[in-house]
Amino acid sequence: MKTFATLITALDSSNKTTLKKEAIIQFLTHATEKDKLWFLALMTGKRPKRSIATKDLKIWVLEITGIPDWLLVESYAAVGDLAETLALLLPPPLEKSDKNLSDWMEDISILQHASIEEKKSFVLSSWNALNTMERFIFNKLLGGNFRIGISSKGLVNTLAQHFGIDADIIVHSIMGEWNPYEFEFEKLIKGEYSDTYLSKPYPFCLAYPIEKELEQLGLVQEWQIEYKWDGIRGQFIKREGEIFIWSRGEEIISSQFPEITAALAQWKENMVLDGEILAYKNGRILNFTELQKRINRKVISKSLQTEIPVQVYLYDILELEREDLRPLPLQQRRHILAQLIKHNNQPTLQLSPLISPTNWTELRGIQATAREINSEGIMLKKKDSIYDVGRKKGNWWKWKVNPMTLDAVLIYAQKGSGRRSAHYTDYTFAIKDGDDLVTIAKAYSGLTDKEIIEVSRFVRQNSLEKFGPVRTVRPVLVFEIAFEGIGYSKRHKSGVALRFPRILRWRKDKTVTDIDTLDNIKKLIQ
Repeated sequence: MKTFATLITALDSSNKTTLKKEAIIQFLTHATEKDKLWFLALMTGKRPKRSIATKDLKIWVLEITGIPDWLLVESYAAVGDLAETLALLLPPPLEKSDKNLSDWMEDISILQHASIEEKKSFVLSSWNALNTMERFIFNKLLGGNFRIGISSKGLVNTLAQHFGIDADIIVHSIMGEWNPYEFEFEKLIKGEYSDTYLSKPYPFCLAYPIEKELEQLGLVQEWQIEYKWDGIRGQFIKREGEIFIWSRGEEIISSQFPEITAALAQWKENMVLDGEILAYKNGRILNFTELQKRINRKVISKSLQTEIPVQVYLYDILELEREDLRPLPLQQRRHILAQLIKHNNQPTLQLSPLISPTNWTELRGIQATAREINSEGIMLKKKDSIYDVGRKKGNWWKWKVNPMTLDAVLIYAQKGSGRRSAHYTDYTFAIKDGDDLVTIAKAYSGLTDKEIIEVSRFVRQNSLEKFGPVRTVRPVLVFEIAFEGIGYSKRHKSGVALRFPRILRWRKDKTVTDIDTLDNIKKLIQ
């Protein structure tokens, strides 16, 4: 654990990529085989489920320290992270532990089946043998929400350079299902297990936001042009009769879409397809908020399938009868995909429709009206492009429509975490519903550091109530909120939900009388 704690400290204390890489290499040089596997597992989201409730951890800290509950709440508000707060409040350890990261992970995994008394005994003895940083990491691991301060791409590039392995091989190898108890680290990253699991997906090929004038892209006829749909991007895998649907977030979501699984089962071929899952009814694509009702449900009833039917728009084919088609030009892959769809004739699986403008000016007009059909904009893909790993600038571009906006007033604020833990950076905004204010969105980004300091000062001077770390503030500050989509939602007091809300700008020229009304906002819903 000490080696791992040293790594996490180094990753969190610097924003420089070179220093982060050096810290990872140092860890890999000294860590055990099992610790390296667990590091990779944690980095790719393969962590044990939450084994102990947060409320129990807080109760035990209060018992050990003897501090009142209100002081813990205030400490949490100041620190901004509960795991770190608990680690800081505990008294110095009386013992030492030499257990490795893998030993801790195995003990935490076993906890899921332990009694509450056994869990408490384990946690208290562990806290008594760990220093503050190690306790922080331990608390994070217990909570099942551990994050490491480096991007997946940064990790892959570091592994590729250090071990002299192609980055594509590493990405493909660590993506998907694997268990740190059953694999060897170097064999895993070298791809020696890649063909042993039928469920293995490919890394997604992604697009960059367009940053050129359209005319600089050459002839419009050189590009495959499609709408950018707001659904769930997925890979649809059928190998040897087994079917898997992977989301872009590397989750298997097959059970959430039984009608898609049934349609894939009718296909005669083994293949890996890339496409978008969309809520689709009566000939039109529904708002994303409708599709959300199907996500993360354990049981998808027949009534829900009828209420919110789905359809897949297929973009690409990556594999056919175990042959990797990604090196082929997009135009050729598209032809193969079109023939397969025609041959299998499953209405649930359709070829994504193409847009064929005669010139760039015509495409600008099409892009401007994309939101009318619940599209986010336009995708441009070079017809001769291969299916790359991740993003490669120049071959695929996404051209999103301008975001929708509304004016809202700040009513709640909460301190951030990490380097922003001293400032209020998490905001809740409201709009008018008659004479009342109703919450419409939360946002965490969009202000400069200077503006954050100014807003934090306002919050401290104008707080009305405290709810743990949250402060209710006088409804005075007005902000312009940008968002990508809007739909009805029973989970929100306003009855609507915004997609990807963020602060566009602080409207110091407006007062609360100028903010938007709920009736007007609902008119934006298609």
